[in-house]
Amino acid sequence: MHDRVYPTRLASSWRAHLLVVALLLSVVSAAGCTGSTGSTSPASAGSAATSGSAAAVGPATTVPAGPPAGAVSSCPMQTTDQSPCYSPHQLRVAYGIQPLLDSGIDGHGETVTVLAPAPSSTPGDAGTDIRQDLKALNNMFGLPAARIQIVTTLAGAAAPWQAGTEEVGDTEIVHMVAPAAALRVVLLPPGPSVFKNAATATADMIAGLRVAVSGTDVASISWSLGEHYFTRAQVAEMHSILLGAAAHHVTVIGSSGDNGALSDTDFGKPVKEVSLPASDPLVLGVGGTSLTVSPSGAYVSETAFDTGGGFSHLYARPAYQDGVPGISTMRGVPDVAADADQPGPPTVFAGGSVVTNLGTSNSAPLWGGLIALADQYAHHDLGFVNPAIYRIGRGTSYHKAFHDITTGSNYVTIGSATAAGYQAGPGWDPVTGWGSPNAQVLIPLLARG
Repeated sequence: MHDRVYPTRLASSWRAHLLVVALLLSVVSAAGCTGSTGSTSPASAGSAATSGSAAAVGPATTVPAGPPAGAVSSCPMQTTDQSPCYSPHQLRVAYGIQPLLDSGIDGHGETVTVLAPAPSSTPGDAGTDIRQDLKALNNMFGLPAARIQIVTTLAGAAAPWQAGTEEVGDTEIVHMVAPAAALRVVLLPPGPSVFKNAATATADMIAGLRVAVSGTDVASISWSLGEHYFTRAQVAEMHSILLGAAAHHVTVIGSSGDNGALSDTDFGKPVKEVSLPASDPLVLGVGGTSLTVSPSGAYVSETAFDTGGGFSHLYARPAYQDGVPGISTMRGVPDVAADADQPGPPTVFAGGSVVTNLGTSNSAPLWGGLIALADQYAHHDLGFVNPAIYRIGRGTSYHKAFHDITTGSNYVTIGSATAAGYQAGPGWDPVTGWGSPNAQVLIPLLARG
């Protein structure tokens, strides 16, 4: 297995101008801020504000639907970054989501929150109006109306609807998967202000996590930072937040990172390690794959993409991972995976500009949308799903509920740093976890617990 060499790892992706930002802080999507019970009434997105932050929560806005569903089922032949993409319909078919949508399981009654840095005042980073971007997405692919709300508790944004590419991309992915779910954005301070040093970045991550999981059903977190950057006190604080989330039946999802077996490089020499928050045992860690589908969306094949994976230095193996072949004495990451390569889902901007995703800012919000569907299917919040995921992985329905990824690795070279990573293989592995979803089988199994 040859190493992939990425001296500028994400330079070709839609996150290029957020290279420093996106590996650390990209998106949290949090569903069902009302503590959904699967009712058919829309969730109240405003209820997710933390204590004392109600004044920073703006009213929800409804973005109009596009033309009739299915009016456009394929991506433009070439997107603006000259990379092909998969349409929402293709991804839904490939991952078994379309049959659920056809049966009315579409995220109705759930709310999904995106945690992202507010655009800075730097020229070229002023951002776009996310309401107009969603409208363009809906018009291009015939998606239903979207409800979206912005929370500026942490960012104090003067122009809350202005959004960077990370926010737009992750929000749109959730809308593709769970199109009836309400969307909610929690803005962090503008990107450059939180990347002066690791201490600032980790502190802002924790503050953002606390706001994002408060009162929600699902939190899908696309940012990651190597375990060694966090102090002992910060690790304990993050785990305390996650314990609170689990107690309130919140499913927390975290991307495994985009540097293979190496940690992020923003604050020094990369280290072979896994990243938080995905490595916390209370988080469903999501890795990445390279997906191939037919023009109609039929699943063809999938291989591991060199996203993060390995074994924690902080957390011992949790009980739900006991007895899994390939697991060490420490927490293994990731638990599951989804498409993180190009082609990937489109990110559409006002005016019809389209770029494509690269990395776990694709796969994590996809799983966030899936869990929102599962909550609706179950008529209650599933909460901490890791034990159920591992029961399914060990069970007789595994190969029906998941696409088992058995080829590829997360060996990677970045600059002069090389990590002898891990190889994908049958069953669970520390590159793709149990694999990618076949939602039409997986969601009912998860709903049964």
